[in-house]
Amino acid sequence: MANAEHSVRGSATADSRIGAARAALWLFAAVLAVRQTAAVLTSPPGERLTDLGTWIGENGVLHVPGSLYDEGRFTGTPFAGLVLKPLARSAEQSLGVAWTFGTLLLVVALGLVAARALPIPVSRRSTLLAAPVAISLLMLSLPVRNSFHLGQTSIIPVLLVLLGCLAVRGERPAGLLIGIGAALQPTVLLFAPLLWFTGRRRAAVTAAGSFAALSALAWAAMPGDSWAYWVHHVAGAGLGESPDSLANQSLHGALLRFGLEGPLEIAVFSLLAAAVVFFGLRRAVRYAQDGQLLLAVALTGCVAVAVSPTAWQHQLLWVLLAVVGRVGRRACDRMLWPVLVVLAITLPGKMLLPNLTVLHPVRDNVLLVAALAAACAVPFLGLDSPYFRRPVPTEYAAPAPARWARVPLLPFWRRVLSRPNLLLELLVIRVGYSVYSHIRAAATGSVGAAEEHARQIHSVEGALGIDIEHWVNQAVVRTEWLEAFFNFYYTSFHFVVPLSILGVLYVRRPSDYRWARASLAFATVLALLGFWLYPLAPPRLMPGMGFIDTVHGPQDLANPDYGAMTAVTNQYAAMPSLHFGWSLWCGLVVLVLAPKLWMKLLALLHPLFTVCAIVATANHWVLDAAGGAAVVGAGFGLTYLLAGRRKLLIPARSVPSARSADAADDKETAAARV
Repeated sequence: MANAEHSVRGSATADSRIGAARAALWLFAAVLAVRQTAAVLTSPPGERLTDLGTWIGENGVLHVPGSLYDEGRFTGTPFAGLVLKPLARSAEQSLGVAWTFGTLLLVVALGLVAARALPIPVSRRSTLLAAPVAISLLMLSLPVRNSFHLGQTSIIPVLLVLLGCLAVRGERPAGLLIGIGAALQPTVLLFAPLLWFTGRRRAAVTAAGSFAALSALAWAAMPGDSWAYWVHHVAGAGLGESPDSLANQSLHGALLRFGLEGPLEIAVFSLLAAAVVFFGLRRAVRYAQDGQLLLAVALTGCVAVAVSPTAWQHQLLWVLLAVVGRVGRRACDRMLWPVLVVLAITLPGKMLLPNLTVLHPVRDNVLLVAALAAACAVPFLGLDSPYFRRPVPTEYAAPAPARWARVPLLPFWRRVLSRPNLLLELLVIRVGYSVYSHIRAAATGSVGAAEEHARQIHSVEGALGIDIEHWVNQAVVRTEWLEAFFNFYYTSFHFVVPLSILGVLYVRRPSDYRWARASLAFATVLALLGFWLYPLAPPRLMPGMGFIDTVHGPQDLANPDYGAMTAVTNQYAAMPSLHFGWSLWCGLVVLVLAPKLWMKLLALLHPLFTVCAIVATANHWVLDAAGGAAVVGAGFGLTYLLAGRRKLLIPARSVPSARSADAADDKETAAARV
């Protein structure tokens, strides 16, 4: 009886949590939808729905006599032009509103269809949460945001394919929907082979026949435009932007960006496209026969993206749908593929990868790389895999009792013993730093306010007797070797030391790595609030105070020039000083974790040298360093409140290292096979 009551209570608690999570996710999706719609409708008429205006506006190509493709602005098929022409005859101001809300309904329908197509059996939690999660991800994706802003029709072919493959009953209706989608976007015709090889041959024939009939209808009604599209422009390959622009995320566009041209480029593209079609469709058929039809549809769409002559960003929703595939035997690796896909489809490539020449080929083709990886390489688990529903569980440690009994702990996350996935960790750190840089650059404030705050800081320091910046700056300038040392220290160790410590902890102390990383992240987020709320001019940017910028040299304070960093760095983000804050974090982490006394003492030299450098080079006030110390202390405090003490109670049969974890995984695999 007691066990039954406990089970009922546990089930009720779980249901209430799922219900609360579902309500929160639906609210989040609604907020995204309202924000996206409002952003479009409140934009000036000339800056919203630009593609729609180009097509059906007063001077749009559908109004102008002659060919649709004379000016190169219309990139759709002749059938799309035939469908849109009636709208052009009655285009009014309200059409933009109707188009925006229609796009919103299409996105919601797309999310609902995708959510209902998850492979069976589906857990109750997944069933309840799938729809709001799918709609939210669609709203955040670059293709949907572009469709809203530009007034494009790219969502319609995707929805038609999903309805035909996943929702509609009957072979002929399914084939008809896919045929209509192919008439609007020719690469959709690749779904006909998927239907054929999965046993839906009547649907495949109907799709091909519908595409041919609708294209013939458009040819009969608009023969000149059809000739221009299919023959002169090679199925639209020569329309729109230059095919070698970064917007064209296809193999053809990538090869052109790599410098290949002419017959050689066509030959290489043809060979690569044939290989992608063969391997991609083969994998898609296998997963469809396995019962993962939504994944199969997504992989076929990724093939279409790669082999299309022009795959513009608004056609790349197929990459997002590939997020449904499951990858990885261990639970700690299960989130790698979804996070990679979501970041690739929602953020520009320059935020995902640093600006290094060697990484430019990947950074400029992130979505193409994701599409190719999904179509041909990523080892998605089959439904018959023992790890599909029950991955190797993550091992957690019990938190140690609180050191201070009166401090109310709020343990929101459990501490993990094994190290996190390295690729996922590097990606999250990179994206986090990109977001930090963008917010830091945006929190500019006015120069007048920043200088007024600097005078306030200087007055407070004078009252406290710690206004030593000018004396230190002048003393260092008069000593050449000291100036060179502090300039070097200021510009060289800010990133190197924290990243080195995180790297050592990742390899040697995984659980301590998570604790240290969380405290550093909290400190950085708190520092952003200071940059935003209290813009502050550093001493070197204060006119009339006699400070010398030892790093950048004498500056025209009305128009300072710091080289390439002038346009991307907020020079008035001085309070708190993360130069000192991060160095203090380094010193404290090593002080706590280092096994030898000389290591602890050596680590404390880093924050000491850093505070001397930021003051000597006139880059910070003394109180900026105090602010940096405050946010670091708050970062450690928040980590303690949310995760408990650094010390953990490790289980007796814990997995001490990644190598041992891999060995344990191999044993479980062997046992499962037996």
